Amino acid sequence: MSDNPIDRGQALFAEIYGQDMADGCRAFAESDQGFGPLQARWTLELPFGQVWTREEQLPRKLRSLAVLGMLIGQGQSEEIKYHTKMGMKNGLTRQELEEVFYSAIPYCGFPIANTAKAAMLEAFAELDAAAE
Repeated sequence: MSDNPIDRGQALFAEIYGQDMADGCRAFAESDQGFGPLQARWTLELPFGQVWTREEQLPRKLRSLAVLGMLIGQGQSEEIKYHTKMGMKNGLTRQELEEVFYSAIPYCGFPIANTAKAAMLEAFAELDAAAE
């Protein structure tokens, strides 16, 4: 694996979201056009290139559980949807994801948990549609 965190991040991003999306993110990150190319660079470099690749310290499946818990606590529905899909790619089952949702109810409250449930169901529907 490359020593360059952006290369590592792009490879992992491609594994999760597909090569086309990873290449598009990298191209945008290296451009000086549009709004926010540094965010694309930092996405590949930090979370995907430096955090998610630390599998010896914490396997990706467990990291997915931790990240989903944090995102649920913040009520970040769009990110919950993406990380539900990522969690499935990292080996989480729907039953395990449902348990994350249940765990959020007493700690985050029903409204935030309901936001998470809707995002997770949307992710499941998109995964099911892509599988057909």
